[in-house]
Amino acid sequence: MSTIDELRAAVVEGQAALAVERTQAALDEGIPADALLQDGLMAAMREVGSLFEEGEIFVPEMLVAAHAMRASLETLRPHLVKAEVHATGKVAIGTVEGDLHDIGKNLAAMMLEGAGFEIEDLGTDVYPERFVEAARDGADIVAMSALLTTTMTNMERVVHAISDAGLRDKVRILIGGAPITQAYCDEIGADGYAKTAASAVRVARGLLGLDASDGPAAVVS
Repeated sequence: MSTIDELRAAVVEGQAALAVERTQAALDEGIPADALLQDGLMAAMREVGSLFEEGEIFVPEMLVAAHAMRASLETLRPHLVKAEVHATGKVAIGTVEGDLHDIGKNLAAMMLEGAGFEIEDLGTDVYPERFVEAARDGADIVAMSALLTTTMTNMERVVHAISDAGLRDKVRILIGGAPITQAYCDEIGADGYAKTAASAVRVARGLLGLDASDGPAAVVS
């Protein structure tokens, strides 16, 4: 098994210390940072997403795998910066105003980061004005999460606020969460709906006109 294969397996299995060790070993072998990202971390998170959608693993296993990916990425990040490997796109993500739940938002953020997106985590209980600020500051995608039916209506307020700021044609809006449906996405004028954290990656790439054949990218902020 190659070092990249060992790195990929360590991430899928959620072994953070081993993932860091294999990342450093691969760098010491002279393997390019972008190859480690594309064939190691991104491939691992695609596998994790597939396993989740197939019911082979569940949220706790996804969180552990994402933690291992982020640990490896911290070792890899300076080398990606040096190699001038750029992010797939920038996603500003937060749980909407009035909602303090963050597990789904955090998981989606980690999956997106593992797919090469630069993440700006806005946190929970995020007011429309903060999403507008993120859009103004260059986010390619504004992603919103809600767990409660009483707070999901605030997603529409964000869509309107972004439109009122004259930014609607400059940013894509992605929504998700337990009570959210494609019908609601269409109703409020959002651009995409992700049923799961794993599908958020696929939807986000689609919103930016990307597909699986596109080259490597990294989070280099």
